[in-house]
Amino acid sequence: MTTSDAASSPNAATRAKAALKRDPWDLPDVSGLVVGVLGGTGDQGRGLAYRFAKAGQKVIIGSRAAERAQTAADELGLGIEGAENAECARRSDVVIIAVPWEGHGRTLEALRGELAGKLVIDCVNPLGFDKKGAYALKPEEGSAAEQAAALLPDARVTAAFHHLSAVLLQDPAVEQIDTDVMVLGESRADTDLVQALAARIPGMRGVYAGRLRNAHQVESLVANLISANVRYKAHAGLRITDV
Repeated sequence: MTTSDAASSPNAATRAKAALKRDPWDLPDVSGLVVGVLGGTGDQGRGLAYRFAKAGQKVIIGSRAAERAQTAADELGLGIEGAENAECARRSDVVIIAVPWEGHGRTLEALRGELAGKLVIDCVNPLGFDKKGAYALKPEEGSAAEQAAALLPDARVTAAFHHLSAVLLQDPAVEQIDTDVMVLGESRADTDLVQALAARIPGMRGVYAGRLRNAHQVESLVANLISANVRYKAHAGLRITDV
């Protein structure tokens, strides 16, 4: 590199300032990404698989049993495929974790190799239930997303899609899901991809909400939404104002 080249090349501080000036709604094209949904046979996973496939994404449902995954895929249609979890992870560009909290750690630990280098979106909510209703649990790592990051050191872990109604996601009569999705992660490039994926679903918007250390509050809020839904017989979501 010549002296003039060095002088004209932006340094790290200049690049960081330029990144901050970028339009936060200037998001990448994600239409060609293959989306895998681990836990795709459950209500939340099926709903997300259905919405992304309907939006035109290639979707693969993952399950511990390939036959169960394929049955769910056949029921949903839209070109969705079913596969055993490891194959689903290998064949996908983006992998959504929608497994029950009780199996979260075990599932991710078993797929560490297959998920290496992948963009992982954790949407698991650690909750407990008793006669008073739903309440938030706090994992040792701080949140489900932080547990995922600890178990998957070679993956790019983000957190999103926590506050969506599985009922609305799966209902073909609902054309739009009018809600915001809080997106957390360590890399702007990764959170931009997740925001762009959220925006593929009509009515939905992805909003950056901080780094993974803030995921516990986002996961915990689901307990409050469940309480609101029970009281008002609704399918409450979130809207963030003034952004």
